[in-house]
Amino acid sequence: MTEVPSARSAEVGRRIGVPLMYGLWKPRVLGAWRVPASGPVILAVNHSHNIDGPMVMGVAPRPTHFLIKKEAFVGPLDPFLRGIGQLKVDRTSTDRTAVTQALGVLQNGGVLGIFPEGTRGGGDFASLRAGLAYFAVRSGAPIVPVAVLGSSERRGRLIKGLPPLRSRIDVVFGDPFQAGDGSGRRTRKALDEATARIQKQLTEHLENARRSTGR
Repeated sequence: MTEVPSARSAEVGRRIGVPLMYGLWKPRVLGAWRVPASGPVILAVNHSHNIDGPMVMGVAPRPTHFLIKKEAFVGPLDPFLRGIGQLKVDRTSTDRTAVTQALGVLQNGGVLGIFPEGTRGGGDFASLRAGLAYFAVRSGAPIVPVAVLGSSERRGRLIKGLPPLRSRIDVVFGDPFQAGDGSGRRTRKALDEATARIQKQLTEHLENARRSTGR
């Protein structure tokens, strides 16, 4: 039986992330009140820098379980990431363990974090994988779009792989929406339609976030 990480473990991650993110950078968080206070939620986050996931974990109003590529679970990071409720996923195939754990998080009324682009890129939601639509339609959980802006604008002088210390990073939460059409269908056609619906919503949110933050 696949063990589902607890909200308590993700809360430990959040408590580590809050002082770390606010200590190293200057996050400006907009719209956090839009995240439903209870019940299952999927945070769909754009991904242009490795810091995006930890940043959202640190500033989100609820503890979050992110689906993270298995390549990140190396050495001491493996037990640490598992210990704070994060989910290891093999992106090269259908990872049934990760799928079961992610659905379990939602069934338990938790928050699942997903990078719908599947990998770090332009952070513009231009290419979505079908995984997000599957989880949303299967669970019925609302999707909250999240735009992280400023994490990849400049390189830090001290640590090249990170944004400049004390630089401002904007995290903008959007309005929750349903990906499915209400029928509960999980056919290939229904998932394709849901993916198109999701892409439209996420792209619009990103445009609004850039406009409101001036980035």
